Amino acid sequence: MNAEFFAFSLFSVFAIGGAVFFLNAIRVMHMALSLAFTFFSLAGIYLLLQAEFLAVVQVLVYAGGISILMIFGIMLTKPEESGASKSFQLHQWLSLIVVTGFFLVIMLIIYQNPIFAPTVKVYSPSVQSIGTTLFKDYAIPFELASILLLVALIGAIVLARKEQK
Repeated sequence: MNAEFFAFSLFSVFAIGGAVFFLNAIRVMHMALSLAFTFFSLAGIYLLLQAEFLAVVQVLVYAGGISILMIFGIMLTKPEESGASKSFQLHQWLSLIVVTGFFLVIMLIIYQNPIFAPTVKVYSPSVQSIGTTLFKDYAIPFELASILLLVALIGAIVLARKEQK
């Protein structure tokens, strides 16, 4: 067992734990925080896979943008707290059994099939080559996406202003 395997195991447990906390949390703010925790854990896994660009995008877009957007939405809408019962109900037990069975089947398939294939030369793009491709070859679709996001932002502001009146 080397350090990379240990780090991957740790990040995997954190990502799965954050997802489980997200699904079992009662308060919406706790859900948003556990989702951000999951996003940061996934960024760590991307770093272990030597995909630095994906890790940075994961932190900026998902952990930063989406989580902050959810927290702002929670703060602005004042969601009602539900008094959900904390006891396990029948559908939760059935879900647990199905997920455990699915996990066991997947692990059985993984351990029965070898995943190591002959090594093939893999092209690993750098951040510079991704940026060059994005802004040189795909400049127009990139600008169209930014205009679409700007229009969506202005539309959200207009809708929020109408609700205040």
